[in-house]
Amino acid sequence: MYDERLAAATKPFNARGAKVTRCKSCQIAQQYCICEHQPQPSNDFAVLLLVSDAEILKPSNTGRLILDTVEEGYAFPWHRTETQPELLALLKDETYQPVIIFPEDYVDDKQRLIEPNRFETNESKKLLFILLDGSWREARRMFRKSVYLNQFPVCSIKPDALSNYMMRKSENEDHLATAEVASIVFEQFGSLRHSMILREWFAVFRESYMLSKTRLSPDLSRPALNNFIGLIKNENSL
Repeated sequence: MYDERLAAATKPFNARGAKVTRCKSCQIAQQYCICEHQPQPSNDFAVLLLVSDAEILKPSNTGRLILDTVEEGYAFPWHRTETQPELLALLKDETYQPVIIFPEDYVDDKQRLIEPNRFETNESKKLLFILLDGSWREARRMFRKSVYLNQFPVCSIKPDALSNYMMRKSENEDHLATAEVASIVFEQFGSLRHSMILREWFAVFRESYMLSKTRLSPDLSRPALNNFIGLIKNENSL
C-alpha cells in the first residue's frame, strides 16, 4: 500500500522529517531500526485497518504496529467514491465477525453499540476489529461515508489515561494513537497479553522514532527497547 501510494504521488513527500533516511519497513531512522525485534504475532483476533490517504506515507503512523502483532492483519486505503472488491469480500467472509471501533457519541443508531463483556458471537467466527486509521477529522468522515460498514456492530472504548503519543499533536490531548486504541480493545476483549505486547511495542516505536528528533536530547540507552527485549526473553523462558 505504501509503495502504491508513493508511486501515485505527483510531488515528493516533503513533510517534517522527510530528510531522515528511514528503514522502509518500520519507518524509523535506519540507525535505530527496530525490525529485528518485532514480536511474535498473536492469533487471538484479526484486524482490518482502513487507512486515510493522508496517513499512508506518514512515518509516524502507528497502525502498522498493530499489524506487527497479529497473524491475520489487513490494510486497505480508504476512498470515498470507490471500494476495493477485496475489502468487500473480506467483510463478507463467514469466518469473521467484524466489529468497528469508534466513539459512541458519533453513532446515530445506538442499537449498534456493544459492550466487550456482553457481546456474544458464534464460536466459529473470529473477531475482526475494524480501525479507521487517520486524523480524528478524517476518521469521522470515513465512518460517515463508508456505507458498507453500516451493518456491523460498534464498540466504543473509554480510555482511563491520556495519550502517550508524542510524535504528533492532536487538537484534543485525550485523542489516542491508533495503536493505543487497539491495545485497549485487545484488553477489553480479554487478551491481556496481546494488549501488553502491543502497548510495549508502541513504546519502543515511540522511543526509537523520537531519537531522530534533533531538537531533543535523546536517551541513547533506549530503556523502552531494553524493557521490551527483557519482556520477550522472560516470556520465552517460561
